[in-house]
Amino acid sequence: MHGFRYFQPTDIYFGRGRSHEVGPIVSAFGRKCLLVTTPRTTSRLAPVYERLNTLLQDAGVEVTHFDEVQPNPTTDIVSAGARLARGHRCDVVLGVGGGSAMDAAKAIAVEATHPGTAWDYLFYRQPQPDARTLPIVTVSTTSGTGSQVTQVAVITNTEARDKSALYNAVLFPRAAIVDPELMMSAPPRVTAATGFDAFAHSFESFLHPNASPYTDLMALEAIRLVVGALPEALAVGSNLDARERLAWADTLAGLCIAAAGVTLPHGIGMAMGGLFPHVAHGEALAAVYPAVLRYSRGVAVERFAALARAIDPGLKDSSDADAAAECEPLVESLLRRINLKLSLAELRVPADRLPELAKQSLVLPDFRNHPRMATEREVLEILQQCQ
Repeated sequence: MHGFRYFQPTDIYFGRGRSHEVGPIVSAFGRKCLLVTTPRTTSRLAPVYERLNTLLQDAGVEVTHFDEVQPNPTTDIVSAGARLARGHRCDVVLGVGGGSAMDAAKAIAVEATHPGTAWDYLFYRQPQPDARTLPIVTVSTTSGTGSQVTQVAVITNTEARDKSALYNAVLFPRAAIVDPELMMSAPPRVTAATGFDAFAHSFESFLHPNASPYTDLMALEAIRLVVGALPEALAVGSNLDARERLAWADTLAGLCIAAAGVTLPHGIGMAMGGLFPHVAHGEALAAVYPAVLRYSRGVAVERFAALARAIDPGLKDSSDADAAAECEPLVESLLRRINLKLSLAELRVPADRLPELAKQSLVLPDFRNHPRMATEREVLEILQQCQ
């Protein structure tokens, strides 16, 4: 067993009904809260926003509601939220929603307290955000991004057509409320896409060079949970038991990527989101996963075999080589079961833009962490198979 380090500072409140505790949880970090969400007028979560607002006020917390977050939140959205936070002298930020709302909340917490914009503090730039960053609390309403327990905030610069990330320990939420009751109304497409994102986080963290015995345990358990619970949640959206298992899988997967990381599929998915913001992140991953696994065939056999057995325990007596070879068909089968077997054409990614997408897929370091490191030409070949 090799040595490793594991750090997780987020206080996790997991379980049915835990969102009712939002008042005392947030008030422990501040008395003027910026509530960050998607638009109230169009969101299925509007009643949730109102209830949380009331619970916060009952706890003596003054609430300023910023409800302009859109999928793949942009630098303009973050700047608007940061101006509101500064104007109201907010001292805590509460992100409520899926990954977009939680990531926007993290970026706002940085921009509201630092010179320049959040984009100036991407993971590869100096200086990095520091202790001035406002404390962040999250309430997740989907099961996929894991953002409630990570130090990552993904944002899109529309002018540069680039999607990148802040990555710093100050972005770990101080507290995360994971209440599966809030996920009951997630529509099937959102449930499938976010659920597959949680699957991908677990799968890739297990392959990552920074994987450890600790993250391995969580990753394999998360995969087992997603494979069992995701089809059930799609069949009956009100299945609270399935929603609870998915919420736990998402949390485990988030803990994995916070400590290890992601690999080639996420590098491609991030690039796709930057160039084509209409593509949901989980759908981008779904479109490229089988081809990436095909490309990866024959490497890290023992690791891929363990992943295949997590998906299909019936492979426990198969050789590592035989089990590893089943990864691609098993993932394809899962995608079909959750109605997420997609092509790039179906996602409206033009064939003539694939060379640009291939080049952009190697901007983030994720591809370097994949068991087989791809060249730009090889990424293009992968994308062409997905068209």
